[in-house]
Amino acid sequence: MNYTTVEHFEVDKFLGKWYEIARFQHRFEKDLVGVTASYSLRPDGKIDVLNAGYKDSLTGEFKQAKGIAKIPDKKKPAQLKVSFFWIFYADYFVLELDTVNYQWALIGSSSDKYLWILARTPNLEPEIYDMLLKKAKLRGYDITKLVKVAQKDV
Repeated sequence: MNYTTVEHFEVDKFLGKWYEIARFQHRFEKDLVGVTASYSLRPDGKIDVLNAGYKDSLTGEFKQAKGIAKIPDKKKPAQLKVSFFWIFYADYFVLELDTVNYQWALIGSSSDKYLWILARTPNLEPEIYDMLLKKAKLRGYDITKLVKVAQKDV
């Protein structure tokens, strides 16, 4: 597996709202659709994380989870740690990124069990999605496990 992260990463450009286009299924996101992740800078330099989505359908019960992200090594800013459960931090690695406009990203960790495709809009152009699939596969991910996430159009 190849878990290298992007070399150029600017936290300020990454902040804001992202739409989950596809993901590996996990119990903490089970049956959620219309999922978004919003990032905002805190006064202490850490990042507030707000994940939100709808249970079972785009008109289902609204759910959200708040967390905190940090960059443990300033020399590797694309290797973040995120916590939703008090002191337990998980890797949040920016593997691929539109480093010009920050419009799409491929997110993973130090394990092959986690993978997300994110975009700034609820729909990602098919050619960009396909390119990200190819890059994930080249890194060793089993892309057949990716589940597309239904999104509300804005």
